[in-house]
Amino acid sequence: MIKNDIALAIEDRSEFSRAKSLLIVETILASLKDALINDEKIEIRGFASLKVVDKKTGYGRDIRRKKQIKIKRGKRIKFRPGQDLKNLT
Repeated sequence: MIKNDIALAIEDRSEFSRAKSLLIVETILASLKDALINDEKIEIRGFASLKVVDKKTGYGRDIRRKKQIKIKRGKRIKFRPGQDLKNLT
C-alpha cells in the first residue's frame, strides 16, 4: 500500500476529492515524521505505537572480508503493534 492507495480509501469513504484526500495523508505523515524527529512517542490506539530509541555501539561481522566491524551508535524507530492489530494476525 502506498500513499495514493490511502488517499483513494479516504476518497471512497468520505466526500473529499482525491487532491484533498492526498493532502490529508501527506499532512498526517508529516506530523508523524515531525513527532519522531522531536523524539516524541506516537500512539495510535488499536493500531500501534512508535518511538525513537537509542541504538548501542556494537560489533558485527563483515562476511565478505571475514572481519569484525564496529557498528556506530545511532537511533532507530521501534514499532510496537497495538492489541487490535495483534488480534488480527
